[in-house]
Amino acid sequence: MTRITEQSSKYRHLEKMSTAELTANLNNEDKTVPLAIEKALPQLNLLIDTIVSKIENKGRLFYLGAGSGGRLSVLDVIELPTTFGVEPGIFNVMLAGGKEHLIEALEEKEDDINAGWEMLQKNNVSVNDIVIGISASGTTPFVLSALKECRKNNIKTACIVSNPKSPIAEQADLPVEVITGPEFVTGSTRMKCGTAQKMIFDMISTTTMIKLGRVYDNQMVNVKLINDKITDRAVKMLMQNSSINDYDKARELLLKHGSVKLTMDYLSK
Repeated sequence: MTRITEQSSKYRHLEKMSTAELTANLNNEDKTVPLAIEKALPQLNLLIDTIVSKIENKGRLFYLGAGSGGRLSVLDVIELPTTFGVEPGIFNVMLAGGKEHLIEALEEKEDDINAGWEMLQKNNVSVNDIVIGISASGTTPFVLSALKECRKNNIKTACIVSNPKSPIAEQADLPVEVITGPEFVTGSTRMKCGTAQKMIFDMISTTTMIKLGRVYDNQMVNVKLINDKITDRAVKMLMQNSSINDYDKARELLLKHGSVKLTMDYLSK
């Protein structure tokens, strides 16, 4: 395989650049990320359709990652129960070193060849589920070894990688290869690779939730009423989608039923 993510930056002597030069060059590099994702959209679409099918059939999604990519997947998954009202446990993350160490850079844990599969087993992973390996390099041992075990056990596998024809992609039934090129700071895959991963996680979760009926029109009708701001937004959403014109009445019904969607269902009976 070609380790594009490790190739030297096309920019030299960064320490001699002005702030304006650094930010302009960084911004120019970041502009290439959506174009790299665009080339991988056919792969990503197949993956999302498979995820939707798995969840519709009572399966779950497991992200499996280390480093920046793994941590970014945690940040995406923890938002889903609040934003879309999805039950905890449908979207999961197996993070090298454990999610309890999210803010620690335990990069050495990515070399543990047993931990990933052990984590999946503790969560009773099965053929009903899908496991998505996250690795900028496409070689992370924590991810690679776990995907190998998944395939031995007929569990559907996928991956999000940034090098072509990587070992991890070879172990994925549904590989998504987003080739973002050399980083601005050589080898620092928290940059363009991380940006691409964040955008892809957003695409996966948002598209999946829409296709599973967790969005009405363009609105978060299943959002959890966890604070005043969200509750106020939900009240206005309910009024927009019903014949209720009184704010207090809409708020009372909303709090009684727990979500815009459940309140709308009640009103439609």
